[in-house]
Amino acid sequence: MPNRTRSSRRVVVVAAVVALGAGLLGGCAEDSDGGGGAGGGKKDTAGKTTIEIGTFGVFGYKQAGLYDEYMKLNPKILIKEDVTERNDTYYPELLTHLAANSGLQDIQAIEVGNINEVVTTQADKFEDLSKAEGVDKANWLDWKWAQGSAKDGKTIAIGTDIGPMAMCYRKDLFKKAGLPTDREAVGKLWAGDWQKYVDTGKKYKSKAPKGTTFTDSAAGLFSAVNNGFAQRFYDEQGELIYKDSPAVKTSWDLAMQAAEGGLTGKLKQFDKSWDQAYANGTFASVACPPWMLGYIKEKAGKAGEDQWDVAAAPKPANWGGSFIGVPKAGKNKAEAVKLAAWLTAPEQQAKLFDKQASFPSTPSAYDMAAVAGAKNPYFGDAPTGRLYATAAKGIPTLVIGPKDQQIGTAINDVGILQVEQQGKSPQQGWDAAMKEIENAVDG
Repeated sequence: MPNRTRSSRRVVVVAAVVALGAGLLGGCAEDSDGGGGAGGGKKDTAGKTTIEIGTFGVFGYKQAGLYDEYMKLNPKILIKEDVTERNDTYYPELLTHLAANSGLQDIQAIEVGNINEVVTTQADKFEDLSKAEGVDKANWLDWKWAQGSAKDGKTIAIGTDIGPMAMCYRKDLFKKAGLPTDREAVGKLWAGDWQKYVDTGKKYKSKAPKGTTFTDSAAGLFSAVNNGFAQRFYDEQGELIYKDSPAVKTSWDLAMQAAEGGLTGKLKQFDKSWDQAYANGTFASVACPPWMLGYIKEKAGKAGEDQWDVAAAPKPANWGGSFIGVPKAGKNKAEAVKLAAWLTAPEQQAKLFDKQASFPSTPSAYDMAAVAGAKNPYFGDAPTGRLYATAAKGIPTLVIGPKDQQIGTAINDVGILQVEQQGKSPQQGWDAAMKEIENAVDG
């Protein structure tokens, strides 16, 4: 959830961010009591088993009251969450602890951009959760379960949330630009084709309210398009294909159209300037996984309420999502496995969506009232549960490689930003991104 790394999810909520959808908020680590009470004072641990959970960003378990609920159901358990705000700080530390086989929490969170590397290089360091009581493979989306499973069939991490794609847009700015504002009509503007989204941006620009652009960034567009392809940076054999990938080429070309066409605000996502643009209402649309809703609400504030709305994206895609695993070196493995199974069960995932907008990776949750009937008042009562559930069912099985995160960051933060912010040509931006990727892959 990239608001976790802004996230998403945030994962992203945050990725995220989401997730990000990743590692983009500032900050340092903090130890937090798992309970929901303010103040975080020490509790009497006499006779209790303490389960430590290592997370990044805002996973939302504490905020949604799930830790308190579990401790009430299991009075001999005390949950302690150790939070690192940025995944790009958290993940290297996790690898260090895994290599040393010490310093690990009983449960460790893993961002989607890192899951392949953990599964392929660290699987022997984690418990197999596929046989845990209460864990049923059938509950998860096939591709989500597969991402956390090793070649030998062991599942070393189970899915928490995912980041199905929608589009958030400002009704007031669309209206001033002569575009429809009804979410169904807006979705039809670009249904089935990201090129139609860019073409809509050109129409917006012709009548754009002064001081506004159609979208925030070419990098955001690149990620949204790219994440709708099964094979992006790697093929199914694990070979690097980013230089000739149809997904990367299509996404890059659309991003360059937007950048050179003056359709973007030339912003870097999750930077302060991006936050300020939300507050000032200076761009009209943005690719919008579930964890982005809370981010927009926070940054756009009261002035953006009922101005923002949510429509279907041109094509299904996924941006963000995370997993949790139980290291073998943890102190309380048996109890940690029980907690991990409970936290990721469909019922808890539905509660987490209701409170934190982290969208479930368990399809049975989509029919639960907390998801199926979900509407977001800030976004004009948009039926977010229905919108994201529909999008989730169309997400392709993404092929994720060990350096996915580094490759995406190089393209977005080096290549595209050089074009948008420094006036470099698309070829110069591409060459700079390729050089950065080669350094990351070879390093």
